[in-house]
Amino acid sequence: MDKDPREAAREIIDAAIDAVRPEGCIRRVLRSEDQVLRVGDVRLDLGEVERVYVVGFGKASARMARAVEEILGPRITKGVAITADGYRVPTEKIRVYEAGHPLPDRRGLDAASELLSLVAEAGERDLVIVLISGGGSALLSAPAEGISLEDLIVTNELLLRSGAVIQEINTVRKHLSRAKGGQLARLAQPARVVALILSDVVGDPLDSIASGPTVPDPTAFADAVGVLRRYGIWDQVPESVRVHLEHGAAGEIPETPKPGDPCFARVLNLIVGSGRHAAEAALKKGEELGFRGLILTTTLEGEAREVGRVVAAMARELRRYERPISPPALLVLAGETTVTVKGRGKGGRNQELALSAALGIEGLRDVVVASVGTDGRDGPTNAAGGIVDGNTAARIRAAGLDPRALLSDNDSYRALSASGDLLITGPTGTNVADLVLILAT
Repeated sequence: MDKDPREAAREIIDAAIDAVRPEGCIRRVLRSEDQVLRVGDVRLDLGEVERVYVVGFGKASARMARAVEEILGPRITKGVAITADGYRVPTEKIRVYEAGHPLPDRRGLDAASELLSLVAEAGERDLVIVLISGGGSALLSAPAEGISLEDLIVTNELLLRSGAVIQEINTVRKHLSRAKGGQLARLAQPARVVALILSDVVGDPLDSIASGPTVPDPTAFADAVGVLRRYGIWDQVPESVRVHLEHGAAGEIPETPKPGDPCFARVLNLIVGSGRHAAEAALKKGEELGFRGLILTTTLEGEAREVGRVVAAMARELRRYERPISPPALLVLAGETTVTVKGRGKGGRNQELALSAALGIEGLRDVVVASVGTDGRDGPTNAAGGIVDGNTAARIRAAGLDPRALLSDNDSYRALSASGDLLITGPTGTNVADLVLILAT
């Protein structure tokens, strides 16, 4: 094969991201025909709807909102969407706000207050369309009574650095919020609610995506306490957080709504796009480019540097023994890893995975490993991830740096910047977690 594997990796990544663009995902499931609104296989009679409200939160929510506007146009009464910095797009009837991510900020607090007030207006003959995507937990910032924004930020930062998986982080978030864990659905009743969800969580569990604001919450206050204790940060979170969770665990604060709660009787939740769709699009594009392809998993999890070592082992097996398929080959993995931050460096889970893999494939020819966040942002950096090869580690050393020391210091951004292996896409407008590619020509 004459195709350069790095160039091929970029083309495959672009195709995967294009397949989960919010606009296309919305148009696949939402159609307006005369007086009928089709939502997947469900038909809603618009003649029975008095007002249509549209609310959204997450990195993709602005683009999702614009797509809904194109479909429903003048039927929309009004709306609010909250997205991350750099993700705003022009809309007409739906007001779009930018706010802090991954840590909430004052802008998000103010926007969430407006959004919740709008939802509370809805009556029995109204339709509330809720647009949910990755990043929604931080962007829909509505702290429970007695918890300040500052205390919420400290708690979120501790959780993000703890090594907890997203489901555990969201268990805590749900019980510190007025909107998450099904509480938005409770606020919207008796209106009809349609939630269109772009999933960034491994396995697409509805209760974990953006902390499940429109679905029953199977977790309890006691579970949130358990998460903070398990990761050794219970004594570090602000006192207001500990007090609130302790009172909730003692039954002194109402729980989030559980399965069977009547507030979900008129709620429809529909996943419109996920990591599985991105992985399938990556495979299709790779095959078009002449690779033999295989999706290994769409439920990838684990500590990023450890997953990087496993990915490197797969690459070595592919190169040396032509297993599980013979080159030119493409192996695809999708999911979301975690990083337990112990160093002082800068990076993200995809860059750390890529740097770890680079050490494991050092010296291999015609092999590339790419790890990318489909939202275009990996950790607190401007990179989406990294594309590494058998010479990456040598290039880092040639720049006077020690790649293993940088990995130990969680300084993958500096390492991959030195080797020229950062993958920078800019904000993509979507978010379905991460994609990992192994290519051998």
